[in-house]
Amino acid sequence: MFHRIRRRAGGPSEAQRQFFERAAQLQDQVPPGIGAPPATPEHHESATVVDDFLPPELRVPSHDQLDGRMMPWTQPLVLGDEMVACPQCGAYRDWLVLSTRDEIWLRCRAGHQQQEPRLDTAWYNRHAGPADGTHATFEDCLRHLGH
Repeated sequence: MFHRIRRRAGGPSEAQRQFFERAAQLQDQVPPGIGAPPATPEHHESATVVDDFLPPELRVPSHDQLDGRMMPWTQPLVLGDEMVACPQCGAYRDWLVLSTRDEIWLRCRAGHQQQEPRLDTAWYNRHAGPADGTHATFEDCLRHLGH
């Protein structure tokens, strides 16, 4: 069996010979457009510029245009095997989580606020849903969220 394989490998096949002949014929030929100076582009009238952004009343402000963001957190908040509770009233659920200036604050239903250093903005971004509105004042936002 190996003797037959070696015998076949002795010279190029008919297909290989045809390929080499055709390659030799095409060697000095250059495809059209290669090496020629580029054609001058046709002068087109400039398209009218259209503002494709939403109208200002439908735009959502970016994070750097807001003083902060907040979301409700109704279930108990467990951080590092410890349930977070309000130090003043002992509430452990129904929080408002506030994100402002790279700090996270928790606000209980009674209005007590405490900074939570174990949470960061990345945690807030992972858990917050889309914003359902923007408010001019902190109190307006509290009313909107039912606090």
